[in-house]
Amino acid sequence: QVHLVESGGGLVQAGGSLRLSCAASGLTFSTFSSYAMGWFRQAPGKEREFVAAISRRGGNTYYPNSVKGRFTISRDNAKNTVYLQMSSLRPEDTAVYYCAAGATVGEYRTPTFVNDYNYWGQGTQVTVSS
Repeated sequence: QVHLVESGGGLVQAGGSLRLSCAASGLTFSTFSSYAMGWFRQAPGKEREFVAAISRRGGNTYYPNSVKGRFTISRDNAKNTVYLQMSSLRPEDTAVYYCAAGATVGEYRTPTFVNDYNYWGQGTQVTVSS
């Protein structure tokens, strides 16, 4: 069972930056590099939305147009951690941000659907004030 814990959320003014971290543990029968990693977000009353994904070894990343050029996903497999650097934040970026790990995907894939992921963190709140 993979356990994911997000951190780094908080309150920031529009135009500001935040870096989220997600640390994985419980990797008894697998390694962190076995998982594609993703970030999603969910605002009140809305569906969970894909934000970013990174392939197992970090060679490929993918973003939706809504965050492309402002958000950067990265990973450190030696530290079992994935990051989401967010800049030029907007009020519409306000949401609970979740990291997720996907095991059943190819080595170079950057999955974008909720069902592609097997494990989820508890989420961290990001609030952007105008």
